Formats: sequence, C-alpha cells, structure tokens
Amino acid sequence: MSTGSGLIQKFHHVAFRCHDAKQTVDFYRDVLGMGLVGCMAEDRVPSTHEPDPYMHVFLDAGGGNILAFFELPNSPPMDRDRNTPHWVQHIALQVEDVDALETTKAKLQGLGMDVVGVTDHTIFKSIYFHDPNGHRLELSTWTATPEQKKRLQEEGPAMIEEWAKTRKPPKISAWVHEKEFS
Repeated sequence: MSTGSGLIQKFHHVAFRCHDAKQTVDFYRDVLGMGLVGCMAEDRVPSTHEPDPYMHVFLDAGGGNILAFFELPNSPPMDRDRNTPHWVQHIALQVEDVDALETTKAKLQGLGMDVVGVTDHTIFKSIYFHDPNGHRLELSTWTATPEQKKRLQEEGPAMIEEWAKTRKPPKISAWVHEKEFS
C-alpha cells in the first residue's frame, strides 16, 4: 500500500520524551523486544547550541525504523498536549500477525498492565496500552485484503478533498468501520 514519491525511504527516527532513559530502554527491550541501537548525550543542543543536557536513546523498531526518546532533566515535567484527545496521541508499531497481538496482550496482562483490544478495524487489528512514560502504544497487524488496500488508496484523494471542503467525515470509506458502528 505504497504511494511513495521516491524521496522518503523510511523513518530515520521518531523522537518522544521520556521520564527515565534507562527505564524506557528496559521496557522497550524486555517487553517489546526492541534492541538499543545507540545513545547520544550532550550538554548542548547540536542544532541550536542551547545549553540543555540530554540523553537521547535510539531503539530498533524493525525494518530500519528507529524509535527514539529524550530524557531532559532540566526541563519542566513531561506532559501531553491537553488540547488533543488522549487517544489521538499514540505510537503505533506493526507486528507480524494476530497471534503476535494475542501473545503480547497476554504477556502485558501478565505484567499487570491494562490492555485494550484486540480491536478489529476491518483493515487491521490492534491492542492498546501505555509505556512507563504514559505514552499510549498501539501494536497493529494488517488484515486487509489486497482489494481493500487498493480501495483505500483509491478513495484517499476524494476523502481529503471532501474533508477539506466540509470538515465532516466523508462516507466514502465508511465500509471500514460499518460493523463497529452498526
């Protein structure tokens, strides 16, 4: 389901903030199996040269994609964007199949974690939980048929245009969630 322009190859890294770099690395390594790619730590921000010590950790998210975190000890306490609903702000990671979702759900629950799902989105299935920093995580696996993926891709431009004009959900791809809301 790619429509790439050729410029972007993959994520180099996506960065978030964390409370504790070691706790974060331990969680992603031990619970989700993501290896530590490396760390950077400085007293100054390389791009702006501002004095602001940090620890920047890089975790292997598979396929050459990296999930990164910053621990910022001199900054105000971490918080989320309170003008955005909590369910919007999340990190979604892909797993191989539904069995991996169910196995991970059982593992997380065995660790005493709250898990929502397995949620069926017609074109993929997901579970939701929080990391030690309070970031909402989603593990997902595609379940879409090639025809469904093609249909989504074809419907996308018309959906964007209708949304831009009306700011109301277009009914073009309502088929994706029909069974959930019927």
